[in-house]
Amino acid sequence: MMRLTKVMLAVVLLALLSSGSAYAWGRHGPHVRFGVMLGGPVWFGPAYYPPFYYPPVYYPPIPVSPPVYIEQGGAQPAPAPEQSSWYYCAEANAYYPYVKECAGGWQRVSPLPAPG
Repeated sequence: MMRLTKVMLAVVLLALLSSGSAYAWGRHGPHVRFGVMLGGPVWFGPAYYPPFYYPPVYYPPIPVSPPVYIEQGGAQPAPAPEQSSWYYCAEANAYYPYVKECAGGWQRVSPLPAPG
């Protein structure tokens, strides 16, 4: 027991004598000192750091202008096609515009539906 006490006293004495910063600036530059540390490093931080993730990227909304509606005039129905008449020349036995002049006069004829 006595021997253990002497060894512990010697270790403590060496620790006190060699305490100080590891790099001490002296007159001619840095000096290195060695010492004995009793115990271990003390660390109170977390034992596990969660992995670092970048925050999600949020793109700003695309500016969209509202649709522009141009009001046209009121919708009007298309005019009904006129029932045009055909003009027949009995002397030439042909219709206008294939015959430009008819001596006996023109006869108005309603158009006939196409044969089908």
